[in-house]
Amino acid sequence: MARFFTRAEAAAWGGFLTTHGRLSKRIEENLRRAAGLSHAEYEVLLRLYREKDGRLRIQDLAARSVLTHSGTSRLIDRLERAGLVTRADAEEDGRGAYAVLTEDGREHFLQAARQHTAFVKELFLSHFSPAELEMMGSFWARLEDS
Repeated sequence: MARFFTRAEAAAWGGFLTTHGRLSKRIEENLRRAAGLSHAEYEVLLRLYREKDGRLRIQDLAARSVLTHSGTSRLIDRLERAGLVTRADAEEDGRGAYAVLTEDGREHFLQAARQHTAFVKELFLSHFSPAELEMMGSFWARLEDS
């Protein structure tokens, strides 16, 4: 039988995949129960919240997420129906649109973020020392441009 990974490689890669899947499922369930948001919706609200004017072009949101442009557009539709974002025309070029965080969206996000942060700390971050977290952060930084 062909061996594709060394034991250490298989443990590292397999551990990452298993842990990612398990944590993603728990985070998704917790966000839905606590805030009525999917993880993707939370991510969009987070990105908008971090912008000084609370707005980003929808195509830029799509480029920064795992969703396609059409998937991001549908997600924005859902958030718009919920009153958490609005759309604004891209006046600078007449094409495309912005997603804009509403005041209700900002408040909903902040409430969700407080709960989500506490949950992630308990679920994941609490298992590591500050030095280990620094090291882990440096591991992920190595892969940013991959």
